[in-house]
Formats: sequence, C-alpha cells, structure tokens
Amino acid sequence: MAVSMGYGVVGTMRKVLMSSLFCLCGFMATAEPVQIVALGDSLTQGYGLVPEQGFVPQLQNWLSGQGVEVEVINAGVSGDTTAGGAARIDWALTPEVDAMIVTLGGNDLLRGLDPAEARKNLTVILEAARAAEVPVLLIGMDAPSNYGPDYKQAFDAIYPDLSAQFGALYAEDFFAGLDADTPAQARAFMQPDGIHPNAEGVARIVAALGPQVAELAELAEDQGN
Repeated sequence: MAVSMGYGVVGTMRKVLMSSLFCLCGFMATAEPVQIVALGDSLTQGYGLVPEQGFVPQLQNWLSGQGVEVEVINAGVSGDTTAGGAARIDWALTPEVDAMIVTLGGNDLLRGLDPAEARKNLTVILEAARAAEVPVLLIGMDAPSNYGPDYKQAFDAIYPDLSAQFGALYAEDFFAGLDADTPAQARAFMQPDGIHPNAEGVARIVAALGPQVAELAELAEDQGN
C-alpha cells in the first residue's frame, strides 16, 4: 500500500505561511487549537449512543474541562477492522491534523483474523503518521482466550511492540477505565450487546485515557505541527 509522504510538510508550510501573513499585516497570529483525529471503529464512532454521549464528544468535553485547547475529530467507522483503517489513513491525515488516536483491532478479534495481518495494517497506519510528522496515541485491545494462548500472545504483543518501534504513546487497553475485574462488574457499564460501553462506561474510559490524550496534545504542540 502506498503511503503519502507529504502531509507533515504541507501542514507545517501552511501554518508558517499563515503566521507570516498575519505578521506582515501587523497582527499577532492567534494560536489554533490542536486538531486530533480519532481513527477507530464503533467504539470511537459512538455506536448505540446519542451523539453527545459518544467517545469523541465526551473526550472533547473532558479535555476542555482540563483547559486543553483541542479539537477532536471523529474518524470512527462502525465495523472497521485494522485493514479498513489502513485503507483510509490518507483520508484521515489531512494537512490540518496535528495528532492521532488509533483504536483499532476489536473487529479483528471478533472475526478471529490473523494477528500478523493486524500488525501489518497497524504498521501502515503508523508509518503514514510518521511520514506526516503526526504523533500518535496507540490504544491496545486485550484478546480473549477463546482463540487459544498462541493467538492471544501474538495479538496482545502487537500494540506494545509497535508503540516502541514508532515511538507512539501507548494505552494498554481501551476498556481499562471500566476498572472491572469480572464480566459481571463490567456489565453495568456496557450496552445490552456486551460489546459497546454505555454512556457511563464511556465516561469512565475517557477519564482514564484523558491524561494521555492531553499528553498527546502537548507533544503535538512541542513538535510544532
């Protein structure tokens, strides 16, 4: 798959030119909020929830409440696999994007897809982000044990391995914020399908991931994207 190599350069040039234009006109350029694209599946998209209860709106509100000036863009597509995310990464990484959250792999697990393919697809996504000079928060998925120990070991290793390889920020498990030791405890924070979090579940997930997203925004600012 071809990876576009020009997004970071284009985005940086755009902002430098805009800043220079304001200075020439005798005005101070006002800082733009950091734009973070959230690339994911139905967990990102907000499946089964009214719009304001979804992951992206709740994350946006949490960050705003912490005084973090960001705009979080919802690039979640229900049913998407890592292959789907890789196929649309160039569309997601527009020149205005400063940082990216990647939450993919849940549908690969539901379908029992080959962990090697998931690793390859996530590598494509992270290579595109690196070419665009866009920092990433990679959020992992915990594979169930029903596919056997070899499958679980291979899948679970993908996220820490790739985060180390590409220097991405890393969150071990999207659902860690539920703080539930058993399925029965987790059920209170899930929709009836047992797969997607309800509004309270999303709030807990956001509270756990929020500090790392704030760190991502700060990293994007430091890099000057």
